[in-house]
Amino acid sequence: QVQLVESGGGLVQAGDSLRLSCAASAFSTYVMGWFRQAPGKEREFVAIISRSGGWTYYADSVKGRFAISRDNAKNTMYLQMNSLKPEDTAVYYCAADRVLGRLSTVAHEYEYWGQGTQVTVSS
Repeated sequence: QVQLVESGGGLVQAGDSLRLSCAASAFSTYVMGWFRQAPGKEREFVAIISRSGGWTYYADSVKGRFAISRDNAKNTMYLQMNSLKPEDTAVYYCAADRVLGRLSTVAHEYEYWGQGTQVTVSS
């Protein structure tokens, strides 16, 4: 069982930056991902990072603006969000996938989820 806790959300203006954190009770053996869900929309993939941190992948909508990273010694994952846009407004969730050899962008394939942190970007 993995417990995940997100932090770092808030209200910012378009063009600003935020850094989200995800603290985990156990970490290094899991592929980790960030997802988001806006009101009235399905949860969508944002970014994924491999167990070692050596491989990352992003949704087209955030590529070049967001950066995912992890510190296995601190059991913490990060999402640096730059040049934020109003359409980035959503609840952001971190998730952990324990299946070896899988690098998934599909939400239902992740076993463990945090409670989410709200990010609101005003225009």
